[in-house]
Amino acid sequence: MQTLAHFGDGGPGPWILLFRLLWAAVIVGAVTLLRRTVWRGRSGPWRPAADDNSPLTVLGNRFASGEIDEDEYWRRLSVLDEQLGRKGKGGAA
Repeated sequence: MQTLAHFGDGGPGPWILLFRLLWAAVIVGAVTLLRRTVWRGRSGPWRPAADDNSPLTVLGNRFASGEIDEDEYWRRLSVLDEQLGRKGKGGAA
Protein backbone atom coordinates (compact mmCIF):
# COMPACT_ATOMS: atom_id res chain seq x y z
CA MET A 1 0.00 0.00 0.00
CA GLN A 2 2.91 2.30 0.70
CA THR A 3 4.03 2.09 -2.93
CA LEU A 4 0.68 3.38 -4.20
CA ALA A 5 0.62 6.39 -1.88
CA HIS A 6 4.15 7.60 -2.55
CA PHE A 7 6.20 7.86 -5.67
CA GLY A 8 9.91 7.01 -5.81
CA ASP A 9 11.15 10.20 -4.11
CA GLY A 10 8.49 10.21 -1.40
CA GLY A 11 6.06 12.59 -3.10
CA PRO A 12 2.57 11.78 -4.28
CA GLY A 13 2.37 9.45 -7.21
CA PRO A 14 0.68 9.98 -10.56
CA TRP A 15 -2.62 8.80 -9.00
CA ILE A 16 -3.01 12.34 -7.59
CA LEU A 17 -4.19 13.38 -11.07
CA LEU A 18 -7.25 11.18 -10.61
CA PHE A 19 -8.45 13.46 -7.82
CA ARG A 20 -8.45 16.42 -10.21
CA LEU A 21 -10.46 14.42 -12.71
CA LEU A 22 -12.83 13.31 -9.99
CA TRP A 23 -13.43 16.87 -8.77
CA ALA A 24 -13.86 18.08 -12.36
CA ALA A 25 -16.53 15.40 -12.89
CA VAL A 26 -18.29 16.42 -9.67
CA ILE A 27 -18.30 20.10 -10.64
CA VAL A 28 -19.51 19.42 -14.19
CA GLY A 29 -22.24 17.15 -12.83
CA ALA A 30 -23.37 19.74 -10.29
CA VAL A 31 -23.50 22.53 -12.89
CA THR A 32 -25.42 20.29 -15.28
CA LEU A 33 -27.91 19.36 -12.56
CA LEU A 34 -28.41 23.01 -11.59
CA ARG A 35 -28.88 24.07 -15.21
CA ARG A 36 -31.55 21.43 -15.74
CA THR A 37 -33.49 22.24 -12.58
CA VAL A 38 -32.92 25.44 -10.60
CA TRP A 39 -31.41 27.75 -13.22
CA ARG A 40 -34.08 26.87 -15.76
CA GLY A 41 -36.14 29.76 -14.46
CA ARG A 42 -39.90 29.88 -14.63
CA SER A 43 -40.34 26.48 -16.23
CA GLY A 44 -38.60 24.36 -13.63
CA PRO A 45 -39.93 20.89 -12.90
CA TRP A 46 -41.72 21.98 -9.70
CA ARG A 47 -43.14 25.22 -11.11
CA PRO A 48 -45.65 25.21 -13.97
CA ALA A 49 -44.92 27.47 -16.88
CA ALA A 50 -46.78 30.79 -16.74
CA ASP A 51 -49.74 31.03 -19.07
CA ASP A 52 -48.79 34.21 -20.94
CA ASN A 53 -51.87 34.05 -23.15
CA SER A 54 -54.47 34.02 -20.39
CA PRO A 55 -56.98 36.87 -20.61
CA LEU A 56 -56.03 38.25 -17.21
CA THR A 57 -52.34 38.33 -18.11
CA VAL A 58 -53.02 40.05 -21.43
CA LEU A 59 -55.26 42.60 -19.71
CA GLY A 60 -52.63 43.27 -17.04
CA ASN A 61 -49.91 43.67 -19.67
CA ARG A 62 -52.03 46.11 -21.68
CA PHE A 63 -52.72 48.17 -18.56
CA ALA A 64 -49.06 48.13 -17.55
CA SER A 65 -47.92 49.25 -20.99
CA GLY A 66 -50.43 52.13 -21.02
CA GLU A 67 -52.63 50.85 -23.86
CA ILE A 68 -55.73 51.12 -21.67
CA ASP A 69 -56.57 53.45 -18.78
CA GLU A 70 -57.58 52.46 -15.26
CA ASP A 71 -61.33 52.75 -15.83
CA GLU A 72 -61.20 50.50 -18.87
CA TYR A 73 -58.97 48.05 -16.98
CA TRP A 74 -61.45 47.71 -14.09
CA ARG A 75 -64.41 47.46 -16.47
CA ARG A 76 -62.80 44.67 -18.48
CA LEU A 77 -61.58 42.94 -15.33
CA SER A 78 -65.10 42.81 -13.95
CA VAL A 79 -66.33 41.27 -17.22
CA LEU A 80 -63.55 38.70 -17.12
CA ASP A 81 -64.32 37.92 -13.48
CA GLU A 82 -67.94 37.21 -14.41
CA GLN A 83 -66.97 35.07 -17.40
CA LEU A 84 -64.28 33.11 -15.56
CA GLY A 85 -66.46 32.64 -12.47
CA ARG A 86 -64.08 34.46 -10.15
CA LYS A 87 -65.38 36.48 -7.24
CA GLY A 88 -64.88 40.22 -7.52
CA LYS A 89 -62.62 42.08 -5.10
CA GLY A 90 -65.53 44.28 -3.96
CA GLY A 91 -65.52 48.05 -3.79
CA ALA A 92 -64.01 48.46 -7.25
CA ALA A 93 -65.44 51.24 -9.36
